[in-house]
Amino acid sequence: MIYFPKLVKGDTIAVTAPSSGVEKELHHLLKESATRMEERGYKVEFGETVWSQKKASSAPATKRALEFNHYMKEQTVQHIVPPWGGELLIEMIEFASFKKLDKKWILGYSDSSVLLLAMTLKTGLATAHGTNFVDLRGKSMDDTTAKWIDVLSTEEGGSVVQYSSEKYQKEWDFENPTDCVFNLTEPTEWKTVSGKEEQFNGRLLGGCIDVIRHLIGTPYGDVKAFREHFMVGEPVVWYFENCDMKTTDLRRTLVQMRLAGWFDDCAGIMFGRSSANQPVEDYTVEDVYKALAEELDVPVVYDIDCGHVPPQLTFINGALAEVSVRGGKGRVEQWFK
Repeated sequence: MIYFPKLVKGDTIAVTAPSSGVEKELHHLLKESATRMEERGYKVEFGETVWSQKKASSAPATKRALEFNHYMKEQTVQHIVPPWGGELLIEMIEFASFKKLDKKWILGYSDSSVLLLAMTLKTGLATAHGTNFVDLRGKSMDDTTAKWIDVLSTEEGGSVVQYSSEKYQKEWDFENPTDCVFNLTEPTEWKTVSGKEEQFNGRLLGGCIDVIRHLIGTPYGDVKAFREHFMVGEPVVWYFENCDMKTTDLRRTLVQMRLAGWFDDCAGIMFGRSSANQPVEDYTVEDVYKALAEELDVPVVYDIDCGHVPPQLTFINGALAEVSVRGGKGRVEQWFK
């Protein structure tokens, strides 16, 4: 059985940094996001780790884990949202607590997805892959990003629908921020390897493929055990986003996942837009997607709203989902059961 938290107005959100903290010159981003969050009806509590960054992380791994564990057990805190991702979250994973957990949302993406996926696989607690805390500092939110509230507020047993965005942000323009933080200028188009309409369903799992791949072969990436304990003969729908990898590295990673059994009983795979995926010689990312679709004989959808090229949908690890793509537009319905 999967356990689904619920976001309620008035809840306290703890901001802790299990990966990277925030440099002093950018502390204003945290304060701006806290102000917006409070305006939306939520309380914010900052941990010590968010205010520092040294040696590619917010603090030593044990300190990061200690603070995370505290907030997972603290009764006055209902949810956890890291400020953003980073590089070395995997260092703290062995010190994190996965026992006797309250139902609290953990929301984030990038390096945070290591913790999200591990938590769901180990415990059956649903986790939320979506916006970072600092990306919520705008005076408003675009329609796609704003759905994080609706998704996390869904009743256990209920469902929520999200649609592909109208436009996405091609590149950051920090000198000209908009009211919603992002500069959404490019028309969004969800694509399929088949070139046809696609529809599939199953339990969602995924994250930033650069970092969750390092869970393979560890106690924190046991997909087989998750399927045996928390799923009843249901297929998996995977979603990934590539932050930094070239096409050959992406291909190697996907082959490793297949050989490790991650794609056993898979109903379909989605890939987010990416500014990475640099071709090696004439080997393109489309070649990677095509090879995967042929090997697994499943639908592969790409350039979806997920990851480092905003905006992005809020995907719930552990939720039942139905994905449909038609005419370049996408629809995702998730059931919390």
